[in-house]
Amino acid sequence: MGRADARRAQRRGSRRAVKSGGIRRLFTWRKLLGAALGVCLLGMGAFAVLYMVVQVPEGNAQAKLQANVYKYSDGTLLARTGQVNREIVSLAEVPKDVQRTFVAAENKSFYDDHGVDFKGTARGLVNTVSGKGKQGGSTITQQYVKNYYLDADQTVTRKLKELVISLKVDQKRSKSEILAGYINTSYYGRGAYGIQAAAQAYYGKDAKQLNVEEGAYLAALLQAPSQYDWAVASDNGKALVKERWNYVLDNMVDQHWLDAGERQGMKFKVPQTPKPAEGLSGQKGYIVAAARAAVQKQENITDAQFDAGGWTITVNIDKKKQQELEKSVKAKLTDKLDTKERKLDQDVQAGAVSVDPKTGGVLAMYGGRGLTQHYISNATRRDYQPASTFKPVILAAALDQESQTQDDQQITADTRYDGTSKRPVVGSDRAFAPENEDDQDYGQVTVQTAMNKSINSVFAQMGVDVGMDRVLQTAGKLGMDVKGLAAVPAQTLGSMGASPMEMAGVYATLDNHGKKVTPQIVKSAQKQGESPIELPDAIGDQVIKRQAADSVTSVLTGVVDDGTAHDAVRNAEGLSDQQIAGKTGTSDDNKSAWFTGFTPRMVTSVGLFGEAAYGRTDDDGKKIGKGAQVPLKGAGGGGRVNGGGFPADIWASFTAQAMGDPGEFDLDTDMGAAVTPPSPSITPSTSTSPSDEATPSHTASSPPASSHPPKESTSPSSTPPSPSDDPTSDPPPDPSTDPDPSDSAEVPVDPGGDQPNSDNSLTQ
Repeated sequence: MGRADARRAQRRGSRRAVKSGGIRRLFTWRKLLGAALGVCLLGMGAFAVLYMVVQVPEGNAQAKLQANVYKYSDGTLLARTGQVNREIVSLAEVPKDVQRTFVAAENKSFYDDHGVDFKGTARGLVNTVSGKGKQGGSTITQQYVKNYYLDADQTVTRKLKELVISLKVDQKRSKSEILAGYINTSYYGRGAYGIQAAAQAYYGKDAKQLNVEEGAYLAALLQAPSQYDWAVASDNGKALVKERWNYVLDNMVDQHWLDAGERQGMKFKVPQTPKPAEGLSGQKGYIVAAARAAVQKQENITDAQFDAGGWTITVNIDKKKQQELEKSVKAKLTDKLDTKERKLDQDVQAGAVSVDPKTGGVLAMYGGRGLTQHYISNATRRDYQPASTFKPVILAAALDQESQTQDDQQITADTRYDGTSKRPVVGSDRAFAPENEDDQDYGQVTVQTAMNKSINSVFAQMGVDVGMDRVLQTAGKLGMDVKGLAAVPAQTLGSMGASPMEMAGVYATLDNHGKKVTPQIVKSAQKQGESPIELPDAIGDQVIKRQAADSVTSVLTGVVDDGTAHDAVRNAEGLSDQQIAGKTGTSDDNKSAWFTGFTPRMVTSVGLFGEAAYGRTDDDGKKIGKGAQVPLKGAGGGGRVNGGGFPADIWASFTAQAMGDPGEFDLDTDMGAAVTPPSPSITPSTSTSPSDEATPSHTASSPPASSHPPKESTSPSSTPPSPSDDPTSDPPPDPSTDPDPSDSAEVPVDPGGDQPNSDNSLTQ
């Protein structure tokens, strides 16, 4: 090597030495350690700032949503409604061993840690940054925070917030509160949020009834709800969930929460197949709507407040009686309608309500063909006339007020009135001369006979005798909404609006000896975490005298035993030994037909309503809009639809199946068809003119009630009696002929409409 080469080699060596020494001086271990400590201090400072800045937020609104749960009176499930199938339960409602299955599955150190898993969180952060998705562990506290306070976004910011909030929640909340929040907010598949909904979805039971094996499966589900649902899982999925199920139970043994011997005997319990959600099909929608309306009214809350969920509402509906009512409507009405061949049959709407007169509880209700087909509930609608079912209210007012006729004779069941059709009422400041059904004249008849045969002219005069203001006051006391109604004679024909629910309450008050009964659909209602709401009293004060109420009941037994409801009700199978009181009714132009009746233990009101199912024109070319009130005449292929037809048939069928053992009325009265009066001594009427039509008989004490009284007798009159004067013989109506209501002076009149229909085989 020459000198030149030696010098170049020396210079290169010098430069390497300088460079090497500089690097060593720059990256000494002290400097590296200092830098590491600096980064740690900087990170700690940043975390401290983050800890101070990040506050525990309000709970996620979605995580707070719950279903509203409706139950029958026996506690069985009626329906669930709401955006989210969740029913929050307290930890006390979950067995201790079941609680531990979730800890064993997700976070064995839960009871001892501070709410976070730093290693798992760090791993999650790295995976998020590197794009590896949902990998990395977290504690039960962190999962609860994600479910309740945050969301499922996979971002670094969200994970850092989760860390801070978890630490704070662990300091502020007990472990029990955190665990309860976790199992109530987690998603279990099958649309079930929370352990209560999951217990129902997979095992058909409440969370408090779960055992360890079932709890272990639900805990295992949380890792992959869709993949581990046994009903849809692949063979691999089933193998994986069973593996995790075993993992959960083995962890419980390791934690000394489960005896090893007991563990060995446990077998995997296959969950039930999925069932359709308990929706609002059939009559459920009407029941739920009525119960919801009652709770909202009582608590004065908005739709939004109610829809936030958390309500458990038990209704008074008896599940078996409800089924019997639905069967009766089907067998006695809908099966006999042919909506394809007879368009008129599409117009028929049925509504019914059954009430316990001792408690006021609504035992069953029928609202129509279902909410999807008919949104308005026929059980609670008030836009159709109750017609002659209002006549007992007039009599109740007369007896309660101890009213007198125009001849100053006290009104009783044996008082005689002139039953001539179109007879002008006396003593009214408004002209009114109502027509009886088929324009039938009855001559001199007792009030009992007038009720049995539903004679309009008699009750129009009685209403004026009592005073229409007093009649409407009594109607209000009994439970009818009479606000704003004019106190005019035409109201005696039941020309106001009323619902089956309303009329069931009126007759229940009579059945309850004059103590007010307000039908109540809700048995109990409670919002999660709050005390049960205070419901109004269904049984109120004495609103009319007991003797008055019992006397009306006694008179109404005659309608069944010897009147317009005889064929359909008294002769019905299963009712021969049962005392029954009731009244038929058919409104003007046959737009509604009713039977409201009761036994000592059950009151049921059935109404049929003519409602146009589609737009069309009538015989005169006048347009009829969809939903308009239309006549029922011809429905079912027959003639006039009377209260003694379809409505009474439905009532009888339902009552025979639902009433239980026959009972007897306990009546404090000496009048009416349920007692046997002595032969009265009657001064014959000397005229059938309006001025002296009310020649009363005198009521005397009578023997106890009988369910089958003898036929009512009448006294001779100086005027030759017509065949209709004998209350044991029915008049010969012509149901195919509609009476002409043109003689009514005020509002459309009820032409009686309560006689058995001879030309309609479906109403016999």
